Amino acid sequence: MAARSGSKEGSIDLATKPLPARPVPRLYLATREVDDPKDLLASLPRLLAKADVAAVLVRLKPTDQRTMISRVKALAPAIQDKGAALLLEGHVELVARAGADGAHLTGIEALQDALPTLKPDRIAGVGRLATRHDSMAAGELGADYVLFGEPDARGLRPSVEAICERLQWWDELFEPPCVGFAGTHDEVGEFAANGADFVLVGDFIWADPRGAEAALMEAQGAIRQAHAAVSQKAKAEQG
Repeated sequence: MAARSGSKEGSIDLATKPLPARPVPRLYLATREVDDPKDLLASLPRLLAKADVAAVLVRLKPTDQRTMISRVKALAPAIQDKGAALLLEGHVELVARAGADGAHLTGIEALQDALPTLKPDRIAGVGRLATRHDSMAAGELGADYVLFGEPDARGLRPSVEAICERLQWWDELFEPPCVGFAGTHDEVGEFAANGADFVLVGDFIWADPRGAEAALMEAQGAIRQAHAAVSQKAKAEQG
């Protein structure tokens, strides 16, 4: 194996062939629990215009289905017209009726139940994957992304080191994108540097005393800084 690293195929030196550049990870923004969408509509279009947000995860306050559908429909233009996907946290039965792009599911069983409804036209993402086996099963079932690091039912999360290890493992072996759930600004850069294709940010963005826009721009800056550092390191290692 070592001998092949310096071999040539035709006129191409495989030892010096550069690896493809890794894309810059993107933000995945989770809303607060949405009751009246007016407050969110006052800030969301500006946030999506300023930052590179790939998708928005809408968390709906439980109520009757007609009201929840109306809330999603009110938010949809502000999200989708900016080029971001609108995903619902659960509520698979509302996705098509509300014009959402997909849903985020919790656990393998929820993913299995949702796939016949969501596929092939809509996004099915999944989190609460406690083991590597569960993660691989989600990929085999057809999940469009896997999320690592979110709190469990008791509100507990893995360590940052454990989340980074899981992101690295997935990134090295599997094709579907992986998402790191960031609970703080510091975690954003950590996950971007360790294999996350997307970084989910939410509560700490909305709670930032400087305002959501400043917090989101800081998160984007952390992603870009981490990506630049990883790219520079990779180039140095290639010689």
